[in-house]
Amino acid sequence: MKTDRVAVIGSGPAGLMSAEVLSDAGVGVDIYESMPSAGRKFLMAGKSGLNISHTGSGHDFLMRYHDYSGLFHDHIGSFGPDDVTAWMDGLGMPAHVGPTGRIFPQSMKASPLLRAWLRRLAEQGVRLHLKHRWTGWTPDGALKFDSPEGEVTARPAATVFALGGGSWRRLGSDGAWTSLFGQAGIEVAPFRPSNCGFTVDWSDRMREQFAGAPVKGVQLSAGGQATREEFAVTSRGVESGGVYTLSATLRDEIEATGSATLSIDLLPDLDAAEITRRLEGAPAKQSLSNRLRKALKITGVKAALLFECAEREALNDPARAAEAIKALPLKLTGTVPLDEAISTAGGVTWNALDDQLMLKAKPGHFCAGEMIAWDAPTGGYLITACMATGRAAGRGALDWIARRASD
Repeated sequence: MKTDRVAVIGSGPAGLMSAEVLSDAGVGVDIYESMPSAGRKFLMAGKSGLNISHTGSGHDFLMRYHDYSGLFHDHIGSFGPDDVTAWMDGLGMPAHVGPTGRIFPQSMKASPLLRAWLRRLAEQGVRLHLKHRWTGWTPDGALKFDSPEGEVTARPAATVFALGGGSWRRLGSDGAWTSLFGQAGIEVAPFRPSNCGFTVDWSDRMREQFAGAPVKGVQLSAGGQATREEFAVTSRGVESGGVYTLSATLRDEIEATGSATLSIDLLPDLDAAEITRRLEGAPAKQSLSNRLRKALKITGVKAALLFECAEREALNDPARAAEAIKALPLKLTGTVPLDEAISTAGGVTWNALDDQLMLKAKPGHFCAGEMIAWDAPTGGYLITACMATGRAAGRGALDWIARRASD
């Protein structure tokens, strides 16, 4: 039976924002979620502090999104960091801005914000259907779901898909929808890991003694980009912080050539000349490890990285050692598995969508969030884009309903 309600499939920030836009306008909304509870990946993102957005000028903010302009930037520009902050205030969750410009709720946690959001949506008549996995369309175009009661169908006035990307399967973001979209003739770009760790062919010593060690006070560079963030050594390679910031560039290089080089400046506050001078002044009778420790305070995991990646002969020459310390080349051999990535690039292509995020092949069906082919670093940019595209899809659905009513 066809209804005048709208179906939103997925209960992450993109789906919930679509539901909010629609219910604010007085439209009935049914949210369908495959998992036993809502917003699981959103809650995981806030496990160590919900970084929901990031301060900065409009131009600087938009430039953090990789290789996209036009339509995508229009949607982000219409719901940016200031809008996210105002939206949180409306939920009774004032913002806190960290020292690097990252925006969090004052509570720092995702769960209070999610509870307040779901409560407000429920008060606006939004219905949440848990354990309802979308399985496609019936021959006559109805939505199909597997539910605890068996297969159910729905014929909404419009549909917003907010099904997520291809990582964190256990939280509901499994990318299974891509085959259903492909069968419907909708263009979907293959998923690729983003904000991910990378593999390195470590020596046994590096793997056994330094796995889990944070590497602080460094500058990382790749592909003309640089960032002064820490990262972590793992038993497989490297991850976290600055590695995630540069992950798109590194991933692209690996896909093109089979490997990538991450350049590490172990002492970004000293230039090569000063490093050379200090090493030349160290007593020659000292061991290399002692010269590095006493002259430059390079110890622990930093020293291990230097010995791992630089030629030992070069380290005995102060000038060549300074060059290695300022640009230590770490060869990355691959990415971690897709499901372990924080986010994914790829998804529904922009060619498959109109300017209101409606599927050209499926009028009345809209897409939002990470299931669309865009990419961004961590730091609040991912969640803001999910909310912005969710808002845009919700507004598109409203416009679709209004046009249909006037026909």
